[in-house]
Amino acid sequence: MKPLIEFKNVSKQYKMGERVFYALKDVNFVINEGEMIVILGPSGAGKSTLLNLLGGMDSASSGQILFDDKDLTNFSDNQLTEYRARNIGVVFQFYNLIPTLTAYENVALMRDIEKSALDPKEVLESVGLGDHMHQFPSQLSGGEQQRTSIARALAKNPKLLLCDEPTGALDTETGREVLDLLQKMSKERNRTVVIVTHNSSFADMANRVFRVKNGNISSITENSEPISANEVSW
Repeated sequence: MKPLIEFKNVSKQYKMGERVFYALKDVNFVINEGEMIVILGPSGAGKSTLLNLLGGMDSASSGQILFDDKDLTNFSDNQLTEYRARNIGVVFQFYNLIPTLTAYENVALMRDIEKSALDPKEVLESVGLGDHMHQFPSQLSGGEQQRTSIARALAKNPKLLLCDEPTGALDTETGREVLDLLQKMSKERNRTVVIVTHNSSFADMANRVFRVKNGNISSITENSEPISANEVSW
């Protein structure tokens, strides 16, 4: 596998008066192209900080973050904006769709960000929403809204798809459908998918599981045979 992103002794610290608080400290790992990674940990463990650093939405206090062998550590704000626009897709827990735009129009917005964005119709069809593309978010179920959110993220054709609690607002059956879609994106389209969650039930479907505790990666485990997303229960 070809490495896509690497953290080398990465720390993120905040100052609170004269005290220094570490959200992450001396974190090291490599994520390869086409991998599905699940990042597990309780609230306050450092998962959100890790997600923000992966997505170029925040900068490390020390250490190196390499993406496709490019060092993001010293990128300017403009360079980080370009990095996010060209390489990163984000799927949120609560969809973040624009309510006054149809599913098609929400996905088509990516054309304003990335000139090489994929065709909205084709992407929506690929996530099973071909018959719903001209409906507004209020006319879609929770699962359909989340699939629209995934389609919007995929429309940029990103190298890295970051998912922040993507099933948190969904029931079990609909959540499985969303996880199945994400797993197929990794397996069939060689997308690198990172799912950040507190739900340990997702661990068995990943290629590798990063467990975060107190700002550190407490363990990294590998699944030689990840289970199908359809078998996940919670």
